[in-house]
Order: sequence, then structure tokens, then C-alpha cells
Amino acid sequence: MKNEKALVVFSGGQDSTTCLFWALKNYKEVEAVTFNYNQRHKLEIEIAEAIAKEQGIRHHVLDMSLLNQLAPNALTRNDIEIEQKEGELPSTFVPGRNLLFLSFASVLANQIGARHIVTGVCETDFSGYPDCRDQFIKSCNVTVNLAMDEQLVFHTPLMWLNKEETWELADELGALDYVRTKTLTCYNGIPADGCGECPACLLRKNGLDAYLNKKEAAQ
Repeated sequence: MKNEKALVVFSGGQDSTTCLFWALKNYKEVEAVTFNYNQRHKLEIEIAEAIAKEQGIRHHVLDMSLLNQLAPNALTRNDIEIEQKEGELPSTFVPGRNLLFLSFASVLANQIGARHIVTGVCETDFSGYPDCRDQFIKSCNVTVNLAMDEQLVFHTPLMWLNKEETWELADELGALDYVRTKTLTCYNGIPADGCGECPACLLRKNGLDAYLNKKEAAQ
């Protein structure tokens, strides 16, 4: 893989930024793609652009505003509360998002000569999102290759990691402080450590605290 090219599906959050550093370590050339679907916080796109620029990689922003029309939810509407009721998908779930993202990323990868597509989806801490499951990613990979007569390879470095292990990977890549201070994970649009109250921030903070405690204990 060292001599090949990868495209990272990139939101500027903790997971995708960790994947970006993973790709930079494993591939000769890396580009990133961010999707603008009129998400709740435009700052997400600005942060993704800033990180890509700092890392010296080519960054594509694709217009996916149709997704906003099709899938009203807490990430695309300010008047929908962020919540998760027992037995239901979280209000932050965007139906079809990863299916569309990976399909469009595959078309772009074909255009730029990248054989590898890297995405930060995770089945361990995935909030119940069906399109973050390993089974879906493998199925989508097969479908895309059949549709395009290509041999693209989808990579999910975080698939079987919990948030503590994701922080550990970032540290191993020499990017823990960068990921902690430069990314946007918060559902309320606050960078770095975020609001500290939304589900995304709590998951991120609990994972970080667990990893730092383990690291301190090992020293």
C-alpha cells in the first residue's frame, strides 16, 4: 500500500482525522473528500478544510444538499432535538448517508486514480447506526466494484476499536494532541473538547479519560 493512493472520507471529526493520519502513514499519496449536505454546523466543513491545508493534502468538497432534503434529522435541522429513545435509532441518524458518501467517494477515487478509500466508521461505538456496520461496508464495497468494474478497496481502521482504543491509535500515530485540539466532534458545533454534554462529546471524553488513565498507570 505504501506506493499507492488513498482517498479519505473526511468530516474533520475525531474519527476521520485519526483515519487521515493513518492514511498518511500507510500511503504514498492521500487526498480527502468532505460532503456538504447542509449539515447543522458549517464549521465542520471549515475545520476539515483547515486540517487538510495544514497536512498539505488536496481536499475535495462535494455538494450533497439533496441528502438534506431527503433526510430531515437532528444533524440537518435546528428544530429537531438530539435524542435517542430506547429501541429507536438516534435522531442524529441520517438515512443513506454512508451509502451515498461511499458511492460518491468511489466515483471521485476513480477520477483521481486512488484505489483505496478510507472511512472512520466503527461498529464498536456506532450509536446503532446500521450504515456503520462491517457487513454494510463490505457489501457496499462489492456493489461499487460491480457497478464500476473497478477494484477499489474500502478500509475501516476503526471498525473494531472503542473510543479509548481510537485515542490510543491517534497517540501511536503521533497525533493525539492534534486530534484533541483541532477536530470537531460535538453535535452542538463546539470544536476540540466540545460542549461536554451531547452524546458525541460524552463518548469522546469517556474514551479519552480511559486512555489517559491507562497510559498514566503504565508509566
